[in-house]
Amino acid sequence: MILNCIHVSANQPLTLAQVSLVVGPWYKRTRLTVTSSYLRKLSAFAAFVFLAMVSWSHAFVFAFVASFILLAKAQQTSGTPPSSWPQVYPGMPNGNYNPEWQDYFQVTENLPNVTWSLARNWAGNIPVQRAGHPNDTLFFWAFESEEGSLTSTSTDAPWGIWLNGGPGSSSLVGLLFENGPIKIQNDYSLFENQYAWNTVADYVWIDQPVGVGFGTADSTGYIFDEDQMAADFFGFLENLVKVFPGLAKRPLHLTGESYAGMYIPYITKAYFQMENPPVTLAKIAIGDGSIASGETFELLPVLSVLETYPQVIGYDTDVFEYFREQEALCGYDLALEYPQNGHFPTLTYTPGANPYTTGMSASGRYRARQGQFSKKLFLAEMEQRYNARLAKRSTSLSKHERMRARDAWKRDLAGRANGTIDAWYGCDVYDEMLDYAINFTFPWSLSKDSGGMFDVYNIPDALNPEAPMDGSVFLNNPQTRAAIHAPTSKDWAESIYYPFGNDYANGDPSLEPMAFLTDLATNATTHNVSVIIFSGNDDSLIPHLGSQITIQNTTFGGIQGFTRKPSTPWYNDNGEFAGIVHQERSWTYVLVDHAGHLVGNTNPQSGFVFMREFVFGSNQTGLVINTSSGSATVIGGEVSSLANEIMTGQAAIYYGSATTESTYYFPTATVEAWNAYVATATTAPVMVASARQPGSAASAQIGGTMALGSVVVVIMLFAL
Repeated sequence: MILNCIHVSANQPLTLAQVSLVVGPWYKRTRLTVTSSYLRKLSAFAAFVFLAMVSWSHAFVFAFVASFILLAKAQQTSGTPPSSWPQVYPGMPNGNYNPEWQDYFQVTENLPNVTWSLARNWAGNIPVQRAGHPNDTLFFWAFESEEGSLTSTSTDAPWGIWLNGGPGSSSLVGLLFENGPIKIQNDYSLFENQYAWNTVADYVWIDQPVGVGFGTADSTGYIFDEDQMAADFFGFLENLVKVFPGLAKRPLHLTGESYAGMYIPYITKAYFQMENPPVTLAKIAIGDGSIASGETFELLPVLSVLETYPQVIGYDTDVFEYFREQEALCGYDLALEYPQNGHFPTLTYTPGANPYTTGMSASGRYRARQGQFSKKLFLAEMEQRYNARLAKRSTSLSKHERMRARDAWKRDLAGRANGTIDAWYGCDVYDEMLDYAINFTFPWSLSKDSGGMFDVYNIPDALNPEAPMDGSVFLNNPQTRAAIHAPTSKDWAESIYYPFGNDYANGDPSLEPMAFLTDLATNATTHNVSVIIFSGNDDSLIPHLGSQITIQNTTFGGIQGFTRKPSTPWYNDNGEFAGIVHQERSWTYVLVDHAGHLVGNTNPQSGFVFMREFVFGSNQTGLVINTSSGSATVIGGEVSSLANEIMTGQAAIYYGSATTESTYYFPTATVEAWNAYVATATTAPVMVASARQPGSAASAQIGGTMALGSVVVVIMLFAL
């Protein structure tokens, strides 16, 4: 088993608080993995023993985990990046790639604990054809939608590729926890995913760039930037279509999430620059993607996050007004128009006194926050700033003491802000929002000292520790590894700290795609490539407002942005409200209700329907139809309460642990007071906070509250 941990720099002492961060190696958000030879040999039984020890002795865990952090940190973030290479398995053909390789790559051996019949599938490493780097490969795992579909040379059915982000995250995470045919449960058992995307189309999950997941790279073969990533990707695809020739002319739907918001636009740009591309690109779909600058997709939308989930600030109107003022002072209060009248100004990030972020751009902060070191960064910042402020508290404080600390923070608002940008946070209003929740708002305030963290990927999830999200036990099983022709020169890890330019000190030097998105859109129109942008409403890391601003700042089909506000509801297969959809001039925007950053993980049913209907299907819900008289209609209609860029989140906040989960609802009077405030504090129609739950009908979207008890406790015990 591979243990999740935080990164500790070579010259920084490890504090007890930092060690506490990694208690619970199952915690899915910390993505750096220990890869010492000793830990790689830990069996699943040893993992079980370790989990049991967690509940018996935190002190033991602190010491145990700390020792391995110190042991492994140099291997993870400094020195020469590791070399790896593909494994040669029996039966590998000689010579160039051709259809004879299908038999070699086909997965014919049984996979451990897979007790149902899988669709035919193929897996293995294929080189990217970069000169001087023969061991630079990408790993793929492809599943066909019906018997013979992937190997057919006579079908024109579309096919799909899925990419996870990072940078440095394996796309097998998407396969095993989001949209693939195999899903790993909290107890590490496997089950068949009824919402697998390969049931609609042949689908290929690809570990990339080189060196990620089961992809391999020599120590000097890691990519320098996204242009090289794209070149590698097409080198891989040229070989892939030699193995599966039918894929070359079939419509390709390139899909992914998060940092794939960097990957997919660069891949698409490279595609348009090729005279004879190896595939036929038809659509791109980016979910919760980092397409724009960090200021645009993370900092600017903070106020919209608080409107979506006012629970984060305890429905406190004074605190909301403070954040509203800070957003305005930082220039983040941009107004969306339909169509947009001119481009938005370039947003700048004003740093505060926080020494952990001085000199970092907002995009750089996001990449650290989103990646494997996010927990360490958050905790270090909180220790620094709350040692210097009266707001520091511990879980031993009584509710009365916490309220006094919160009141002190609020009394200090006038002195700290008073028409100026906060001196400590600067314009990092995102971190200030997180800090407020962790220190003052129940139930997030429960987890600060116990090592937990605000789940930036899924706001209503305050569980600590989280349910496991660990594919290493399954993928590093020798039986699995042999069956899928995976390399033995490395162990699979959910994510690595990617060494751009073969140096861990480097970040991604590439421009954010928003800088060339209008040019990309022009080429997409010329080449008949459709663009789909989708978001989970519960994501705070890349909230949907940033995606909407990206769309409105882009010219496509001769017009800047959409001409009408997205306000058309769409529904899942049960007839339940699933979100908002809007379509104009071959661009589609979809907001998924009750879904976080990982849409396929947090709301697999709606994610599946979205994919089937709007990515591979021709569902016209939300499509703007212009008439000869100059007027316009929208298929599916427009709902005024959905037209204000805010879709209220659910009432329930989940806390406790993955094995003992509780559900908290704020008092009805608190919610009603908030609704009265927002009804007068904004000029646009506002969707008031409600007590709606996942699966509720569309009518529950608008207005009203329910008289609910304060706390409902649900016990779920998982046998390890």
